[in-house]
Amino acid sequence: MPSWVESANDPAGDFPLENLPYGRFRRERREPWRVGVAIGDQILDLRLKEDLNAFMARGPAAWRLMRRALTSGLNFRKGKKGAWSRHLVPQRDVEMGLPCEIGDYTDFYAGIHHATRIGKLFRPDNPLLPNYKWVPIGYHGRASSIVVSGTPVRRPSGQTKAPDQEQPRFGPSARLDYELELGFVVGRGNALGQPVPIAKAEEHIFGVVLLNDWSARDIQAWEYQPLGPFLAKSFATTISPWIVTMAALAPFRCPAFERPPGDPRPLPYLFDDKDQRSGGLAITLDTCLKTRQMKQPVRISRSNSRDAYWTLAQMVAHHTSNGCNLRPGDLLGSGTLSGAAPEAGGSLMELTQGGKVPLELPGGEKRTFIEDGDAVILRGRCDHEGAAPIGFGEASGVVRSSAG
Repeated sequence: MPSWVESANDPAGDFPLENLPYGRFRRERREPWRVGVAIGDQILDLRLKEDLNAFMARGPAAWRLMRRALTSGLNFRKGKKGAWSRHLVPQRDVEMGLPCEIGDYTDFYAGIHHATRIGKLFRPDNPLLPNYKWVPIGYHGRASSIVVSGTPVRRPSGQTKAPDQEQPRFGPSARLDYELELGFVVGRGNALGQPVPIAKAEEHIFGVVLLNDWSARDIQAWEYQPLGPFLAKSFATTISPWIVTMAALAPFRCPAFERPPGDPRPLPYLFDDKDQRSGGLAITLDTCLKTRQMKQPVRISRSNSRDAYWTLAQMVAHHTSNGCNLRPGDLLGSGTLSGAAPEAGGSLMELTQGGKVPLELPGGEKRTFIEDGDAVILRGRCDHEGAAPIGFGEASGVVRSSAG
């Protein structure tokens, strides 16, 4: 569908009329955050009298009504150019914030290729633990350190211990890594003690962002047993500023991950026929790296979210199966989304085989892990025959040296 916003009609752009993702912006620091939708290289100020969390809490009926109104108003043939054009703001002229207030953050481990490769580094004969194919694994992350794309990331310090050391040391992480993920933003919540059935699970998800779960691998290796990730993950998590709605992603649904023969059938609370037919998401995911010496970023890996072992609905159903209450604005990370090929790894830990095989970069540079001054840039794109391609923008961050 063409739009009267000319830049929205560029097929190479991320934000055509078929997308309309939500975010929060301001034109100057003393101004309160405003809710808008991206259209081409512009933002339409929605002039909402409520914050985005309150709008998301209204549920699917309200989301559909707003989408119909926006699509109609921005349409070239029957739009509201005269009335709405004065509410457009160029994206280059604003500061983007976190797209909503994030109350809680859960990070899952749904990328089976990532889980298998990481497992092989530590357990060559038994890479996947027995529970992986029965239950969507996750842990409770730190919401306070989630930052919007463009925010610098400070190299964390923590305890590390090499195998030949008698005692640990404290200092800056030497094995800083990224993890390529999607983040699912909760819209309508559920009451405490009321599980969400899998058939209704997606009604509680408003949309999707790109997510970089920065990881200090050396700190993680020392601290993660027996309770899992802690300080190796909580120093920063970067997300993209635009929430691409589930409605915009409808043309890019695909079947759930095809489990190999011999894998267990999910338990009944995690199984739904419709979810198996169309519960997956076909999103091409790129990771780019830019060092201080580079003029332009270079792509170091490409994968696809269709390789997630667990669907979004399965993650929501499991998360709430014990009665846990999700709230508007809560964020669910997918876990690292790697492809089956070794070069499709969603982290440097995979691409360099735990730091053993350096990544060759243009200009003769090499990387085993991220160095100070490096920028990691995540991008996502949906492209399917018969549907207008849409994108997610970027989730980027430059690493700065440790604070001490």
